Amino acid sequence: MSFKCGIVGLPNVGKSTIFNALTASQVEAANYPFCTIEPNTGVVAVPDERLNVLAKINNSKKIIPVVIEFVDIAGLVKGASKGEGLGNQFLGHIRTVDAIIHVVRCFDDSNITHVHGSISPKRDIEVIEMELIFADLEQIEKRLDKVSKLAKGGDKASIAELSALNIAKTSLEKGIPVRLNSEFTPEQTQIQLLTSKPILYLANVTEEDAALDSKIANHKYISELYAAAQSQKCEVLVLSGKVEAEVAQLPLDERKEFLDALGLKNSGLDRLASSGLNLLNLITFFATGDKETHAWNCVRGSKAPHAAGRIHTDFEKGFIRAEIISYQDYVASGGEVGAREKGKTRIEGKDYVMQDGDIVHFRFNV
Repeated sequence: MSFKCGIVGLPNVGKSTIFNALTASQVEAANYPFCTIEPNTGVVAVPDERLNVLAKINNSKKIIPVVIEFVDIAGLVKGASKGEGLGNQFLGHIRTVDAIIHVVRCFDDSNITHVHGSISPKRDIEVIEMELIFADLEQIEKRLDKVSKLAKGGDKASIAELSALNIAKTSLEKGIPVRLNSEFTPEQTQIQLLTSKPILYLANVTEEDAALDSKIANHKYISELYAAAQSQKCEVLVLSGKVEAEVAQLPLDERKEFLDALGLKNSGLDRLASSGLNLLNLITFFATGDKETHAWNCVRGSKAPHAAGRIHTDFEKGFIRAEIISYQDYVASGGEVGAREKGKTRIEGKDYVMQDGDIVHFRFNV
């Protein structure tokens, strides 16, 4: 099962253009609101040079990377929480994703209309944020009546959920998304709050600005977006939808030269996929041999049985132990045999916390 990142934003900010380029899909992209109605999905491989190194050591016949699923969700507008612009349907799509990629327009172009008639990244992200807040408040109000009755009856789970819902409600009424409230415990409530999901702001810029760094860019729109994102404790990734659309059309062997000419080390695909992995707080572990080198992911802090379950549920149910070699030790030793000879293989049990880059064999019995 892959993790999902939803691509959201106002109409005409470049969401579908970026989605098309990232997933090599040809979703309709047009200069008018709501050209995307049903969410389009695409699975994108996360680039990881360690896969190539491990495959070379083992002469692997196949390389299988970690993947992230991107969901292109139609443009939201002011009033979406009240049903404007088919808003309720689109907000429902956002509830199904694990994290949000919020595309913000950071370029001028008189040929592409903006739903508010001008470019203002701060205003645009506030519009979307407030719609998510209003939608969460409405959902909480609906849930509170039922939970309050159960809590009065002494149900412990309902008492805990009531506390969490009240904390969330107080926060949202102040205009603060619940992801910024350390007192809120999402596991205690049965509803999926939109403002609890991690967000990455994606600045969609011109080809000339594609290589800018959001942290130091002397650019009126990027600087405005970066300041607003910092107040939300979110990261900003600068990307040009136009550039990515051009890159997607080039043969693989010509892409590096094209990117080099623009001062880019990596494509937006590579940077966004990697940023998505960080946004979801995921780490990567590997299984490697002559048949294949396979990357898997799990949430940072996961213990070995849970990571085993990412491969197959039977691995988790019948978990016995994990045989672990760190990536650095594996490479330095020239592979598994060398690592064993040097005593670099560790036998770990159920309480072992997986580390990024672990090379692992799971032993299980069902």
